[in-house]
Amino acid sequence: MSITKKDIANTLAKSMDITHVQALAITHDFFDQIKQTLASGKLVKLAGFGNFVIKEKSARPGRNPKTGEVVEISARKVVVFKSGPKLKLATQKGK
Repeated sequence: MSITKKDIANTLAKSMDITHVQALAITHDFFDQIKQTLASGKLVKLAGFGNFVIKEKSARPGRNPKTGEVVEISARKVVVFKSGPKLKLATQKGK
């Protein structure tokens, strides 16, 4: 099962006693702020949760799985999430 922005907004609306529209706006603003910060090249640290970091991947050879043809995968930036100790501990308790 996965969680969506709508699920987060529903929980936020119930716990804060605000309308669903207000909760959805807060949720969208939260994720937009994360996107904007990462787009500007900065990292996002969420205490007790983890960090979002931008990593640069260099160009490398790859292979088309259908044809077997060798192609070059271009250099690019990717977002990487590194979970914090509290999140790691919380996810280990479920095992």
